Amino acid sequence: MKNNGQDNDIPQWLETAPKKNSFRSILKWGDPKAFKNPSKGFLKVIKQELNLTDNDFTTMENIGDQRVEDSSPVYLSGANLAGLEKIVGKENLSIATYDRLKYTKGKAMEDIMSLRLGQMKDICDLVVHPRHKKDVKAIVSFCHDQKIPVHVYGGGSSVTFGLDCPRGGVTLALSTHMNKLVSFNETNQTITVEPGMMGPVYEDLLNNAIEKLSAKKAYTGGHFPQSFEFSSVGGWVVTLGSGQASSLYGDAADLVISQEYVTPKGSFKTIEYPATATGPKLNDIMKGSEGCFGVLVSVTMKVFEYLPDNARQFSFIFPSFESAVDAGREISQGRFGMPAIFRISDAEETDVAMQMYGLEGGILDKFMGMKGMKKGRRCLMMGQSEGEKTFAVNVLRQVKKICRKNKGFFLTGYPMRKWYKGRFSDPYMRDALNDYGILIDTLECSVTWENLHSLHKTVRRVVKANPHTICMTHASHFYAQGTNLYFIFITKMPELAEFKTYQQSIIDGIEAAGGSLSHHHGVGRMMAPWMERHLGCEQMDVLRAIKTHLDPNGIMNPGGLGL
Repeated sequence: MKNNGQDNDIPQWLETAPKKNSFRSILKWGDPKAFKNPSKGFLKVIKQELNLTDNDFTTMENIGDQRVEDSSPVYLSGANLAGLEKIVGKENLSIATYDRLKYTKGKAMEDIMSLRLGQMKDICDLVVHPRHKKDVKAIVSFCHDQKIPVHVYGGGSSVTFGLDCPRGGVTLALSTHMNKLVSFNETNQTITVEPGMMGPVYEDLLNNAIEKLSAKKAYTGGHFPQSFEFSSVGGWVVTLGSGQASSLYGDAADLVISQEYVTPKGSFKTIEYPATATGPKLNDIMKGSEGCFGVLVSVTMKVFEYLPDNARQFSFIFPSFESAVDAGREISQGRFGMPAIFRISDAEETDVAMQMYGLEGGILDKFMGMKGMKKGRRCLMMGQSEGEKTFAVNVLRQVKKICRKNKGFFLTGYPMRKWYKGRFSDPYMRDALNDYGILIDTLECSVTWENLHSLHKTVRRVVKANPHTICMTHASHFYAQGTNLYFIFITKMPELAEFKTYQQSIIDGIEAAGGSLSHHHGVGRMMAPWMERHLGCEQMDVLRAIKTHLDPNGIMNPGGLGL
């Protein structure tokens, strides 16, 4: 236990690694020995906005410390277990309840709440660790013949119930063995890897390509989701993920050159062309398929020259969200290139950030007030330009010009550097706050420029309909035609059923206001009930037809994508 530096030693934060085979060891984010607690400023905001006192931080409840007992029955027959063991060997499969629970639970708030209560639901019957694509082919063929559901696990960071197994079956843990480099082509600037390679390994390989790949230059993959440290390359592709530098490098779908899949119908690899005009692209259809059509066994991705010394960080404060968005739209529609990282926070998120970073009440805060940047209205923009030196410098120059025209005040790169330092570690704070029954969850959508403010106001009303709730919103992935809005809501809500109803009301609000169901988290089973309403029956019928062709017995991730 550790306090946060307050004189009264409240709250006490839990800073010990979870017990072996406990529910907490599954629900905890990231490194078992890593922790991050809310700053004094952030905790102050939470207390104020959620109407909490020190008394609300004296007793932890449902920390999930109980052991996962080996009690969940297996419904696969002995013959089926023996058949799969024959393919991969006894050492590469497990029927232990703990393992089955671990590989079928992601990081959605509902997942975490149910694990804290010691609940086990929708878990697989068997975890299999395939060694290579030959194993995957044999497993998928066997399961197709026996009508056994097949699910895929990469890094386990799904927040959409994408790993649930409502009909039991088999989960393939790809990151155990299928995490290797297949090939690197410096001439084409592409890399081919197995889907279970994790983000840090992938980026380290590219950054050190001169030493590790005998390349002439260093490279980057350009893809850095907040889950980067604990997500897999294959996971990025099959969920249509987006990284924090997507405004320059593109979303995961933009980075894919070709893919290789194993399906119940057969195997195929799309050809590594930069572009083709040979009809609708199966390569595009398979992106975002979330394991519903087949198992991704290798993927070829674009890479980019790595030029970290040329990065230029910036931040601006604007008098209103409207003026910040106007500047963001003009930058996105300019013809001078884009920042790699680019973010705009609304007024509530900006105010929270000012307290989190200890800036409220300081000289800079007072100076902002003198410039007309008032609390409750002002909005923060920050980002980073990258690439060839003159390109990065010119992007920054143009950003400054546009921001000043839209009444933005330059804050140097300091706020950006503060954010950058914690960009992968902030999820650890959720564990600390959850220990005291404070929930932090997110929902995100894509939106056009013309509909942005209407959707922002509508969804905020839905979130704020729950009393004593923080709703922070930012845009972080920019396009000429629009951006995304990422809603972070923080509230005290101990009952799981109440939270599910609340979360569904927000999804309803986003969809009804004209936002996409998801921008970069995928669909899973969380968004599945809205898919037909959102896409329409004709588009869903196309997806069902593809599913029927590639997966005649419906074994591949049943229920995912609403299929």
